[in-house]
Amino acid sequence: MTSFERVFVAPKTLGELFDTFEREAFRLETLDDYSKSGNVDAYRAFLAGEPQPTGYNDAWVSELRSHTSNGKRVYRVHILSRPLTPYLRFELGWGYHRNAAGGEEFFILDTTESPTPLQGVPDFWQFDNGATGVMSYTEDGAFLGADVLPEERAGEFRAYRDTAMAHAVPFTEWWAKYGE
Repeated sequence: MTSFERVFVAPKTLGELFDTFEREAFRLETLDDYSKSGNVDAYRAFLAGEPQPTGYNDAWVSELRSHTSNGKRVYRVHILSRPLTPYLRFELGWGYHRNAAGGEEFFILDTTESPTPLQGVPDFWQFDNGATGVMSYTEDGAFLGADVLPEERAGEFRAYRDTAMAHAVPFTEWWAKYGE
């Protein structure tokens, strides 16, 4: 190898995937409760009927802007059914609306009146149609970590993404009809 050749080293963590993606980052959310995974104080404030704190989610919105202002797409589908859990009312009402200011796009796959086409599929992030990080959570919504999968599994998760997008509607459309 000459000094001009570069060696590709695959990212090993979800954070590295966020730092290195070039075109798009897709997230599939499948749970009704992520309340132990972050923004715990904001969630408590929401439950208490308090207003959204000033600066809520600013770090994530800033990261989103850094990606979307460079032409990168960040989008997600949340599989859910009505009635919404308290956590989902918080996530959609506070989180999605706030994150949209950073350019993130949201879609809802509502399974209230039909079965999910993605039964048993885990939460995941997929970057540039390839690198995939599968998320693990406890039953009460605490994040346990993410496993970056081997590249040969990317096609399986692209198919999950495509199925989710084919059955989902834009969040703003869904929220106008069902939002609380």
